[in-house]
Order: sequence, then structure tokens, then C-alpha cells
Amino acid sequence: MSYGREQPGPRHGYTPRDDSEEDGFHQRAAEHASRNAGDSGGADFFSGIMGRFMGNKSQLANEEVDEQAAVAHHKKFFGGEDDGSEASSGSMGNAAAMQAIKMFAGGSGGSSQSELIGLAMSEASKLFDSQASSGRVSSDSSKESAVQQAGEMALKMYMKSQAQSQGGLMSLASKFM
Repeated sequence: MSYGREQPGPRHGYTPRDDSEEDGFHQRAAEHASRNAGDSGGADFFSGIMGRFMGNKSQLANEEVDEQAAVAHHKKFFGGEDDGSEASSGSMGNAAAMQAIKMFAGGSGGSSQSELIGLAMSEASKLFDSQASSGRVSSDSSKESAVQQAGEMALKMYMKSQAQSQGGLMSLASKFM
């Protein structure tokens, strides 16, 4: 694995480089999330959430990714197919992770794993705020759980793409591009 450069991918030129073993990974991801979230969350908010799921990285690597559900959630929140139902933490987190992957596929998201995770978390934070302001968040959902779901999903998708290297994130992103 080469650090400091984008890795060639089968479509659109690259997949994010893995920077999770570098010093400051949590801080970079939290800062990236905070920068992209605007008023929806600060670096401390995102850093605390990352601490909750990054310790379970090996467990998350073995969990299945329901790509069809993630794509459906993305279409609901970002694709104009909103059915008007209440939003759950899981559906918002999945949609935000897919939005982050779509942004990476389009070249506007960054080039590292920390940026992908940070972008997914910031998208979830903004999506939660948007849904909450419309009164459409289910009573058992929280901003923290939506943001954590987005970070976990982005991490799982990234690890899955690395394991499958044929298509990876670009293959997943192509399902809704």
C-alpha cells in the first residue's frame, strides 16, 4: 500500500488511501468532519464518536454491508425519492456514508480513509439537523447514533473495498451514479 498518493482504481481513477495507521488519524478525521459539517458539529463531538467505533475496527471488518439498503436510503435522502416517513439513525447514517462515497467517486471528497470517514460523519450530522428541523426524526434516534452509523458504514465499506480490490468503492458508487 502506498501512502501519500491516490491508489489507482478500476473506474474514475482512484480509491482512498489507507491512512488509519498513521499518527493523528482520529484527529484528522474529526477535523475533516467538523470542517464539512459547518454548524452541525465540532471536532470534539466527532472525535468522541470516532473513539466509540474505531476500537471495534476488526469486528466491523467482519460485519456484512447491506448495499441495497444503503443505496435505497441514499435515494430517499439525497436522490429525491423521499417517502415522507420518519428518519432513523441507521437510515440517515447509511445514506450519509453513501453520499460520502459518491462525493469521493466524483473527486470532491478527498483521498484518504480519514477523509472518507470524516465526510460521512459530517454528512450524517447535516442530514440529522435537516430532518430534525422538519420534525421527521424518529423518537428513538439521536444525532450521535446517526453520525456513528455513518462512520461505521463508511469504515466497513472502505475495508470491504480493500478486501475485494476489484471495483471497490467505485463499484459501489456506480450503483447510483
